[in-house]
Amino acid sequence: MFEIVFLGTSAAAPSIQRGLVAQVVIAGGQRYLIDCGEGTQRQILRSGVGFKHLNRILLTHGHLDHILGLGGLISTFVRWEDNLEDFEIWGGRSAIERVKALIFDVVFRNEKVPVPIHLIDIKPGCLYDAEDYTVSAFPVTHRGSGNFGFVFEEKSRRPFLPEQAAALGVPIGPERAQLVRGKTIRLANGNVITPDMVLGEIIRGTKLVHVGDASTTDDLREYVRDADLLVIEATFSESEAEEARAVGHLTAKQAATLALQTGVKTLILTHLSRRYTGREIGAEAQAVFPNALVARDLDHFIVRHDQPVAKKIEAP
Repeated sequence: MFEIVFLGTSAAAPSIQRGLVAQVVIAGGQRYLIDCGEGTQRQILRSGVGFKHLNRILLTHGHLDHILGLGGLISTFVRWEDNLEDFEIWGGRSAIERVKALIFDVVFRNEKVPVPIHLIDIKPGCLYDAEDYTVSAFPVTHRGSGNFGFVFEEKSRRPFLPEQAAALGVPIGPERAQLVRGKTIRLANGNVITPDMVLGEIIRGTKLVHVGDASTTDDLREYVRDADLLVIEATFSESEAEEARAVGHLTAKQAATLALQTGVKTLILTHLSRRYTGREIGAEAQAVFPNALVARDLDHFIVRHDQPVAKKIEAP
Protein backbone atom coordinates (compact mmCIF):
# COMPACT_ATOMS: atom_id res chain seq x y z
CA MET A 1 0.00 0.00 0.00
CA PHE A 2 1.14 3.53 -0.81
CA GLU A 3 -0.41 6.90 -0.14
CA ILE A 4 -0.03 10.08 -2.16
CA VAL A 5 -0.94 13.60 -1.12
CA PHE A 6 -1.11 16.30 -3.78
CA LEU A 7 0.22 19.55 -2.33
CA GLY A 8 0.14 21.57 -5.55
CA THR A 9 -1.29 20.77 -8.98
CA SER A 10 -0.75 23.82 -11.21
CA ALA A 11 1.65 24.17 -14.13
CA ALA A 12 4.18 27.01 -14.50
CA ALA A 13 2.39 29.47 -12.20
CA PRO A 14 -0.11 29.13 -9.34
CA SER A 15 -3.79 29.91 -9.70
CA ILE A 16 -6.35 30.83 -7.04
CA GLN A 17 -7.34 27.17 -6.70
CA ARG A 18 -4.00 25.46 -7.40
CA GLY A 19 -0.50 25.83 -6.00
CA LEU A 20 2.68 24.88 -7.81
CA VAL A 21 3.47 21.21 -8.17
CA ALA A 22 4.54 19.04 -5.27
CA GLN A 23 3.32 15.75 -3.87
CA VAL A 24 4.18 13.47 -0.98
CA VAL A 25 4.33 9.70 -1.39
CA ILE A 26 4.06 7.77 1.87
CA ALA A 27 5.74 4.37 1.82
CA GLY A 28 6.02 2.51 5.09
CA GLY A 29 7.32 4.94 7.67
CA GLN A 30 9.10 7.11 5.09
CA ARG A 31 7.73 10.10 3.23
CA TYR A 32 9.10 11.21 -0.12
CA LEU A 33 8.49 14.71 -1.41
CA ILE A 34 8.38 14.73 -5.20
CA ASP A 35 9.15 18.20 -6.53
CA CYS A 36 8.82 21.35 -4.47
CA GLY A 37 7.12 24.27 -6.14
CA GLU A 38 6.89 27.68 -4.52
CA GLY A 39 4.64 27.60 -1.44
CA THR A 40 5.09 23.88 -0.76
CA GLN A 41 5.90 24.22 2.94
CA ARG A 42 2.59 25.97 3.64
CA GLN A 43 0.75 23.26 1.72
CA ILE A 44 2.50 20.62 3.83
CA LEU A 45 1.07 22.28 6.92
CA ARG A 46 -2.40 22.62 5.39
CA SER A 47 -2.43 18.98 4.33
CA GLY A 48 -1.75 17.65 7.81
CA VAL A 49 1.19 15.62 6.51
CA GLY A 50 3.66 17.56 8.63
CA PHE A 51 7.43 17.70 8.31
CA LYS A 52 8.33 14.52 10.20
CA HIS A 53 10.25 11.93 8.15
CA LEU A 54 10.16 14.22 5.11
CA ASN A 55 13.88 14.55 4.52
CA ARG A 56 14.05 12.79 1.13
CA ILE A 57 13.19 14.88 -1.90
CA LEU A 58 12.98 13.51 -5.45
CA LEU A 59 13.10 16.03 -8.29
CA THR A 60 11.62 15.19 -11.68
CA HIS A 61 13.67 18.00 -13.27
CA GLY A 62 15.12 21.41 -12.57
CA HIS A 63 12.56 23.86 -13.96
CA LEU A 64 11.78 26.62 -11.49
CA ASP A 65 8.13 25.77 -10.95
CA HIS A 66 9.31 22.41 -9.58
CA ILE A 67 12.14 23.55 -7.27
CA LEU A 68 11.68 27.14 -6.04
CA GLY A 69 9.98 26.01 -2.84
CA LEU A 70 13.14 24.25 -1.70
CA GLY A 71 14.75 27.43 -0.40
CA GLY A 72 12.06 28.18 2.15
CA LEU A 73 11.39 24.56 2.99
CA ILE A 74 15.00 23.69 3.77
CA SER A 75 15.48 26.90 5.73
CA THR A 76 12.51 25.95 7.90
CA PHE A 77 13.63 22.35 8.28
CA VAL A 78 17.16 23.01 9.43
CA ARG A 79 16.29 25.91 11.73
CA TRP A 80 13.14 24.69 13.41
CA GLU A 81 12.74 20.93 13.09
CA ASP A 82 14.15 18.81 15.92
CA ASN A 83 16.07 15.58 15.35
CA LEU A 84 16.82 16.28 11.67
CA GLU A 85 20.07 14.42 11.05
CA ASP A 86 20.48 15.05 7.33
CA PHE A 87 18.67 15.97 4.15
CA GLU A 88 18.72 14.19 0.79
CA ILE A 89 17.81 15.79 -2.53
CA TRP A 90 17.85 13.52 -5.57
CA GLY A 91 17.67 14.75 -9.16
CA GLY A 92 19.32 14.85 -12.57
CA ARG A 93 22.60 16.74 -12.87
CA SER A 94 21.04 19.93 -14.24
CA ALA A 95 18.47 19.99 -11.44
CA ILE A 96 21.09 19.35 -8.78
CA GLU A 97 23.32 22.16 -10.07
CA ARG A 98 20.42 24.59 -9.92
CA VAL A 99 19.41 23.47 -6.43
CA LYS A 100 23.01 23.70 -5.26
CA ALA A 101 23.12 27.37 -6.26
CA LEU A 102 19.76 28.03 -4.59
CA ILE A 103 20.72 26.45 -1.28
CA PHE A 104 24.37 27.35 -0.85
CA ASP A 105 24.55 30.67 -2.70
CA VAL A 106 21.20 32.07 -1.56
CA VAL A 107 19.71 30.36 1.50
CA PHE A 108 22.96 29.70 3.38
CA ARG A 109 25.22 32.26 1.77
CA ASN A 110 28.20 32.93 4.07
CA GLU A 111 26.63 30.70 6.72
CA LYS A 112 27.50 27.31 8.07
CA VAL A 113 24.85 24.78 7.01
CA PRO A 114 23.35 23.40 10.26
CA VAL A 115 22.84 19.83 8.98
CA PRO A 116 24.36 17.78 6.16
CA ILE A 117 22.55 18.32 2.86
CA HIS A 118 23.28 15.59 0.34
CA LEU A 119 22.73 16.48 -3.32
CA ILE A 120 22.59 13.22 -5.27
CA ASP A 121 22.84 12.96 -9.05
CA ILE A 122 20.26 10.40 -10.19
CA LYS A 123 21.03 7.58 -12.57
CA PRO A 124 18.31 5.28 -13.96
CA GLY A 125 17.71 2.31 -11.70
CA CYS A 126 17.02 1.59 -8.05
CA LEU A 127 17.38 4.51 -5.64
CA TYR A 128 16.13 2.86 -2.45
CA ASP A 129 15.76 -0.79 -1.54
CA ALA A 130 13.71 -0.93 1.64
CA GLU A 131 12.59 -4.09 3.36
CA ASP A 132 9.24 -4.29 1.60
CA TYR A 133 9.43 -1.85 -1.34
CA THR A 134 11.79 -0.21 -3.81
CA VAL A 135 12.01 3.25 -5.34
CA SER A 136 13.44 3.44 -8.86
CA ALA A 137 14.11 6.22 -11.35
CA PHE A 138 13.66 6.13 -15.13
CA PRO A 139 14.44 8.68 -17.86
CA VAL A 140 11.70 10.96 -19.19
CA THR A 141 11.83 13.10 -22.33
CA HIS A 142 11.17 16.78 -21.66
CA ARG A 143 12.96 20.04 -22.42
CA GLY A 144 16.63 19.69 -21.60
CA SER A 145 18.40 16.79 -19.95
CA GLY A 146 18.19 15.05 -16.61
CA ASN A 147 14.42 14.44 -16.47
CA PHE A 148 13.16 11.48 -14.45
CA GLY A 149 10.06 9.61 -13.38
CA PHE A 150 9.79 7.41 -10.30
CA VAL A 151 8.41 3.94 -9.60
CA PHE A 152 7.37 2.95 -6.07
CA GLU A 153 6.83 -0.80 -6.01
CA GLU A 154 6.16 -3.20 -3.19
CA LYS A 155 8.09 -6.44 -3.29
CA SER A 156 6.11 -9.51 -4.25
CA ARG A 157 5.34 -11.86 -1.40
CA ARG A 158 3.93 -15.30 -0.67
CA PRO A 159 1.44 -15.33 2.21
CA PHE A 160 2.06 -17.69 5.09
CA LEU A 161 -0.66 -20.35 5.46
CA PRO A 162 -1.02 -20.92 9.22
CA GLU A 163 -3.56 -23.73 8.89
CA GLN A 164 -1.29 -25.62 6.53
CA ALA A 165 1.64 -25.10 8.89
CA ALA A 166 -0.38 -26.34 11.87
CA ALA A 167 -1.43 -29.46 9.96
CA LEU A 168 2.24 -30.21 9.29
CA GLY A 169 3.11 -29.75 12.96
CA VAL A 170 5.08 -26.50 12.60
CA PRO A 171 4.97 -24.79 16.01
CA ILE A 172 4.27 -21.09 16.47
CA GLY A 173 7.62 -19.35 16.84
CA PRO A 174 10.96 -18.92 15.07
CA GLU A 175 10.43 -21.96 12.84
CA ARG A 176 7.56 -20.21 11.07
CA ALA A 177 9.62 -17.04 10.70
CA GLN A 178 12.38 -19.04 9.01
CA LEU A 179 9.91 -20.53 6.56
CA VAL A 180 8.58 -17.07 5.71
CA ARG A 181 12.16 -16.00 4.98
CA GLY A 182 12.47 -18.89 2.52
CA LYS A 183 14.46 -21.30 4.68
CA THR A 184 13.84 -25.03 5.01
CA ILE A 185 13.51 -26.34 8.58
CA ARG A 186 13.62 -29.71 10.34
CA LEU A 187 11.09 -30.38 13.07
CA ALA A 188 11.86 -32.13 16.34
CA ASN A 189 10.31 -35.34 14.95
CA GLY A 190 12.71 -35.24 12.00
CA ASN A 191 10.24 -34.09 9.36
CA VAL A 192 11.63 -31.61 6.84
CA ILE A 193 9.37 -28.67 5.97
CA THR A 194 10.11 -26.50 2.96
CA PRO A 195 8.72 -23.00 2.35
CA ASP A 196 6.65 -24.27 -0.59
CA MET A 197 4.71 -26.47 1.84
CA VAL A 198 3.40 -23.54 3.92
CA LEU A 199 3.44 -20.52 1.58
CA GLY A 200 0.67 -19.51 -0.82
CA GLU A 201 0.86 -18.26 -4.39
CA ILE A 202 2.89 -15.15 -5.17
CA ILE A 203 1.02 -11.89 -4.59
CA ARG A 204 2.31 -8.96 -6.63
CA GLY A 205 2.95 -5.76 -4.71
CA THR A 206 1.39 -2.36 -5.32
CA LYS A 207 2.97 -0.25 -8.06
CA LEU A 208 2.75 3.55 -8.11
CA VAL A 209 4.38 5.48 -10.97
CA HIS A 210 4.94 9.23 -10.96
CA VAL A 211 5.86 11.15 -14.11
CA GLY A 212 6.51 14.89 -14.02
CA ASP A 213 6.68 17.00 -17.17
CA ALA A 214 6.97 14.97 -20.37
CA SER A 215 7.11 15.68 -24.09
CA THR A 216 6.08 12.22 -25.25
CA THR A 217 4.65 8.99 -23.87
CA ASP A 218 6.47 6.69 -26.31
CA ASP A 219 9.38 6.00 -23.96
CA LEU A 220 7.25 5.66 -20.83
CA ARG A 221 5.33 2.49 -21.65
CA GLU A 222 7.65 -0.11 -20.18
CA TYR A 223 7.88 1.78 -16.89
CA VAL A 224 4.19 2.53 -16.34
CA ARG A 225 2.89 -0.83 -17.54
CA ASP A 226 0.44 -2.49 -15.11
CA ALA A 227 0.74 0.33 -12.58
CA ASP A 228 -1.96 0.39 -9.94
CA LEU A 229 -1.69 4.18 -10.04
CA LEU A 230 -0.12 6.42 -12.66
CA VAL A 231 0.33 10.09 -11.80
CA ILE A 232 1.27 12.19 -14.81
CA GLU A 233 0.96 15.71 -16.17
CA ALA A 234 -1.90 16.93 -18.34
CA THR A 235 -0.90 20.53 -18.96
CA PHE A 236 -3.01 20.95 -22.10
CA SER A 237 -6.20 19.72 -23.71
CA GLU A 238 -6.14 18.02 -27.09
CA SER A 239 -7.52 21.18 -28.72
CA GLU A 240 -4.10 22.74 -28.13
CA ALA A 241 -1.98 19.71 -28.95
CA GLU A 242 0.32 21.70 -31.24
CA GLU A 243 1.19 24.11 -28.46
CA ALA A 244 1.72 21.19 -26.10
CA ARG A 245 4.21 19.65 -28.50
CA ALA A 246 5.97 22.97 -29.01
CA VAL A 247 6.65 23.45 -25.31
CA GLY A 248 7.24 19.81 -24.43
CA HIS A 249 4.07 18.87 -22.55
CA LEU A 250 1.24 16.35 -22.76
CA THR A 251 -2.48 16.62 -23.34
CA ALA A 252 -5.07 14.88 -21.19
CA LYS A 253 -5.93 12.61 -24.11
CA GLN A 254 -2.30 11.55 -24.53
CA ALA A 255 -2.01 10.68 -20.84
CA ALA A 256 -5.28 8.75 -20.91
CA THR A 257 -4.25 6.84 -24.02
CA LEU A 258 -1.00 5.83 -22.32
CA ALA A 259 -2.94 4.51 -19.33
CA LEU A 260 -5.38 2.61 -21.56
CA GLN A 261 -2.66 0.94 -23.58
CA THR A 262 -0.46 -0.12 -20.67
CA GLY A 263 -2.90 -1.75 -18.27
CA VAL A 264 -2.93 1.03 -15.67
CA LYS A 265 -5.69 0.73 -13.06
CA THR A 266 -6.09 4.37 -12.01
CA LEU A 267 -4.84 7.53 -13.70
CA ILE A 268 -4.48 10.80 -11.81
CA LEU A 269 -3.71 13.93 -13.80
CA THR A 270 -1.87 16.94 -12.40
CA HIS A 271 0.19 19.97 -13.55
CA LEU A 272 -2.77 21.71 -15.23
CA SER A 273 -2.45 24.96 -17.09
CA ARG A 274 -4.40 27.82 -15.52
CA ARG A 275 -6.43 28.13 -18.71
CA TYR A 276 -8.38 24.93 -17.95
CA THR A 277 -10.74 23.68 -15.31
CA GLY A 278 -10.27 20.28 -13.76
CA ARG A 279 -13.67 19.27 -15.11
CA GLU A 280 -12.61 20.05 -18.68
CA ILE A 281 -9.38 18.06 -18.45
CA GLY A 282 -11.11 15.22 -16.62
CA ALA A 283 -13.83 14.87 -19.25
CA GLU A 284 -11.25 14.63 -22.03
CA ALA A 285 -9.31 11.93 -20.22
CA GLN A 286 -12.35 9.94 -19.10
CA ALA A 287 -13.62 9.73 -22.67
CA VAL A 288 -10.56 7.56 -23.34
CA PHE A 289 -9.87 6.04 -19.92
CA PRO A 290 -12.83 5.96 -17.50
CA ASN A 291 -10.69 5.52 -14.36
CA ALA A 292 -9.08 8.93 -14.83
CA LEU A 293 -9.17 11.60 -12.13
CA VAL A 294 -7.87 15.15 -11.93
CA ALA A 295 -6.01 15.92 -8.73
CA ARG A 296 -6.86 18.97 -6.68
CA ASP A 297 -4.62 20.57 -4.09
CA LEU A 298 -4.63 18.57 -0.83
CA ASP A 299 -6.25 15.48 -2.38
CA HIS A 300 -5.11 12.34 -0.57
CA PHE A 301 -5.29 8.85 -2.11
CA ILE A 302 -4.49 5.32 -0.99
CA VAL A 303 -3.49 2.77 -3.62
CA ARG A 304 -3.40 -0.99 -3.12
CA HIS A 305 -2.89 -3.75 -5.62
CA ASP A 306 -5.96 -5.62 -4.35
CA GLN A 307 -8.24 -2.62 -4.96
CA PRO A 308 -9.74 -1.95 -8.41
CA VAL A 309 -9.01 1.81 -8.21
CA ALA A 310 -7.12 4.22 -5.95
CA LYS A 311 -9.25 5.32 -3.02
CA LYS A 312 -9.59 8.96 -2.14
CA ILE A 313 -9.45 9.85 1.56
CA GLU A 314 -11.94 12.56 2.37
CA ALA A 315 -10.79 15.32 4.70
CA PRO A 316 -12.44 15.22 8.15
